[in-house]
Amino acid sequence: MKKFRVAFCGTPDFSVPTLDLLAHHPHIDLRLVISMPDRPSGRGMDLKSPEVIEYAKTHKIPFVQCENVNKEAELLDKLKSEELDFIVVLAFAQFLGTDLLNIAKIGCFNIHTSILPKYRGAAPIQYALMNGDTETGVSIQKMVKKMDAGDLVHFHTVAISPTENGGQLYTRLKYQAALAMNDLIQIILNKKMIQTPQDEGKVSFAPTLKKEDGLLDFAHKSRQEILNLVRALDPWPGTYCFLNGKRLKVLLAENYHAKIAPGKSQNDMGSLIVGCLDGSLRLSEIQLEGKKACSDRELLNGIKTEIIISTGKE
Repeated sequence: MKKFRVAFCGTPDFSVPTLDLLAHHPHIDLRLVISMPDRPSGRGMDLKSPEVIEYAKTHKIPFVQCENVNKEAELLDKLKSEELDFIVVLAFAQFLGTDLLNIAKIGCFNIHTSILPKYRGAAPIQYALMNGDTETGVSIQKMVKKMDAGDLVHFHTVAISPTENGGQLYTRLKYQAALAMNDLIQIILNKKMIQTPQDEGKVSFAPTLKKEDGLLDFAHKSRQEILNLVRALDPWPGTYCFLNGKRLKVLLAENYHAKIAPGKSQNDMGSLIVGCLDGSLRLSEIQLEGKKACSDRELLNGIKTEIIISTGKE
């Protein structure tokens, strides 16, 4: 039986289903797992291995951890000695240099959670939701030095539910990534791989998100733009505004019938209402800094003064 000699580069839990597929696939001989170094984590700041490394340890797969794979001469020599057929990269958090890209016979393949060339970059899942897309997908591209710009060798689309949030879509797509990898293995086995160049005229980007990207500017956004942002950034980095000067996490929002000026807020019989450009929203699940998450009714019961929602920039 034909077995491809493969190395896998990945880091977070998102990478694990695809790693699991490779580890158990009858046509794959998984030679090495490569990931990031251990990082301090939790209240005690104890060192914690990436989820990919935890998987490798449990399943007794050889692994290497390094900060910059391109500067590890010993690792490069080892990879050359393995006579790899191909390398799989998924959520690795490192770029591969020319030497690495040329090591494997068939090449290096990156799995990306959008239909390229749309949403090149680190946060395609969140940007699809932020923009209100009704579908996304998984692409596999043969890697080149330019980020996410290699020829497509496989892709499939995935429908997005109207109420799906970032965490839910993330979970679905990490398994869709494994399915896409399984398809590619079959394509390679059957010698039917076709490389399709990406249309550079249709490129868009999904850069790394920061906590401040979750600031809700009700006065300058439509209701749908706010709702899309809330679900896109749930659970990370989350969305927020300020209530009477204190940071207020917005966990869930919904359309509301009240007429209120953009950026203005009110307590409407126990509902926390904020005006947007084209109507109002109820901030139904929230968390005030220093407090536990609760409903708007629970929070407003403890506030006897006027409520002022702001961006904190006033």
